[in-house]
Amino acid sequence: MVIAFVRHGQTDWNLQRRMQGTSDIPLNELGREQARDAGDVLSVDHWDAVVSSPLVRARETAAIIAERVGAPLGASYDELVEQHFGEAEGMEVATVLERWPDWQAPGREPDESVGPRGLRALQQIADEHGDRDVIVVAHGTLIRAVFAEISGHERTHYPYLENGSSSRLHLQDDGWALLTFGGEPIALEVETA
Repeated sequence: MVIAFVRHGQTDWNLQRRMQGTSDIPLNELGREQARDAGDVLSVDHWDAVVSSPLVRARETAAIIAERVGAPLGASYDELVEQHFGEAEGMEVATVLERWPDWQAPGREPDESVGPRGLRALQQIADEHGDRDVIVVAHGTLIRAVFAEISGHERTHYPYLENGSSSRLHLQDDGWALLTFGGEPIALEVETA
């Protein structure tokens, strides 16, 4: 099974550099264009389904991509929602950093819970879809946290993901293998004697 993890298209809050988290903000026109572009890029491969987070920005991105790749729009998974940023949601990033330089706004979902939550969603998707290849539309922080959980690296090891970018994973007998991040191949760390 191959999963293409796609970050949703742009919203007005992305454009304004506001913390979205679990706030349900729709795509803007550029976000819809990014979703169409992502679908066109992904359409060179065969996909069996497109699933997503239930947040409207992810769900709309998924519907656009599903149409472009000719795959059915499948379920939404609550565990794919973005990290909840507590009192920081809706604030501009600069304001958040002024008030909470450590990013730890009251009510924020603990960083260490995001990766395992996203990984549970991937396992559920794998259980439901078997060996079929699936596009999963979710959120930047969640995708980075899942990659960190799989690799054992800190989340900061994985850079900011552009809206509409795609990252790929492959489910093998011994677990998930990271293939690309934001469209770029992942460099394998090789130990030498």
